Amino acid sequence: MLEPLYTAAEMKQAEAGHVVRDLMERAGRAVAEIAMERFPDARRFVGVCGGGANGGDGRIALEVLESAGRAARPVEDAPLSDADVVIDALFGTGFHGEPREEAAAAIEEINATSAPVVSVDLPSGIDASTGEVAGACVDATLTVTFHGPKVGLAVAPGRFHAGKVVVADIGLKPLETEHRLVTAEILRLVPHKQPDENKYSAGTVLVVGGSPGLTGAPSLAADAAFRADAGYVAVAMPESTLPVFEQRLLEAVKLPCPEDDGLISARAVDAIVEFGAKAGAVALGPGLGRGSGPKEVVLRLLDELDRPVVVDADALFELEPFDRAGQTVMTPHEGELGRLLERDSSWVSAHRMEAARRGAARFGSVCLLKGADTIVAAPGEGMLVSALGTPALATAGSGDVLTGIVAAFLAKGLDARLAAAAAAAAQGVASTLVAQAGAVASDVIHKLPDVLAGSAMPNHSVQSG
Repeated sequence: MLEPLYTAAEMKQAEAGHVVRDLMERAGRAVAEIAMERFPDARRFVGVCGGGANGGDGRIALEVLESAGRAARPVEDAPLSDADVVIDALFGTGFHGEPREEAAAAIEEINATSAPVVSVDLPSGIDASTGEVAGACVDATLTVTFHGPKVGLAVAPGRFHAGKVVVADIGLKPLETEHRLVTAEILRLVPHKQPDENKYSAGTVLVVGGSPGLTGAPSLAADAAFRADAGYVAVAMPESTLPVFEQRLLEAVKLPCPEDDGLISARAVDAIVEFGAKAGAVALGPGLGRGSGPKEVVLRLLDELDRPVVVDADALFELEPFDRAGQTVMTPHEGELGRLLERDSSWVSAHRMEAARRGAARFGSVCLLKGADTIVAAPGEGMLVSALGTPALATAGSGDVLTGIVAAFLAKGLDARLAAAAAAAAQGVASTLVAQAGAVASDVIHKLPDVLAGSAMPNHSVQSG
């Protein structure tokens, strides 16, 4: 359920004690065989090979291709324009930073060709340990990586340059890695309702949020919590919005709260804390609104509630570090995490692993950084990366759905780090089951029961060769 994701240092450790030439022979042969399998009609291969071990893998691949009857030459002997397939073997796992001018020019030339590109181990220009791309980077059609997937192939922006990723076995023993790739198997950890349970023991969730014009967010979170198998869901909202929730939510209990200018007032905190004490988890923030009033509500609830809390959306706005006994999961997107770290969202986008780590450390909480790949960071632990979702999740309300799922899994007793990772996996697999064009967040909600029942097929982004 949690597969290894290798950093450059971990790959070096895995290779220790092996004859380098033997590893290169296996790696080069794997590249050649997979390239011929994937591009059976290709007859002309041109390799762009660097001076290190990765370049050696590429040159051996060319030798194997040549012996198999293909025309295979290094770029020094054949122009890229002649290639049916380009072999990219400039940089391997040891690369980090920005390519030098000559290498950058070679990368740009590779990207300018119309031929498919097969990258050796990972596309040149990606930091294998982080996924960061500091300068020019090869846009691969296919990446043949060795022994196991690298962090940089699963985490953006690197993952968007990798194309299809195939893992080739080169005879190394598995290694316990710091970071792990989440698979759909993690959903086996989610407890299902048992014959001796009632609606309360099956998982009770309290959603706190909603304000005029923003009632959809807590409604989606509540629906998602139910569909993620919570037995009892309640919503605390401004009293003036009660008619909307009475129409929108059939099964959820409503807790109308005192308000100020349409926003939940701090006068409601005592009642929310009293109700929340009976909940297994609290989802705080969807549609809550911003301002001094909601900010006070958030800070007091984090201080006075001892239940697990998911902090999302407006509850993250101007949030300051806090200290609380209960488990906490923060679910920011790049813009929200950037504000919390006082950095631009573009910095977070370029340094997703580091940003998630800093978020977890600054707030002493699990930090789930949303995106095409979801990163779950916890203080002092390796990161969990979920890359099961599809572009169908790029729609308004997806974050509220994820909040509801996390809250349901917390209410069922899962540890915060695993609850966050399992929720990302559940939403990701559900996204593969909906129409990819025109999907809305509630479409994904309706697929959650199938996912939790195990009847959905996961979408694997990495396969073994």
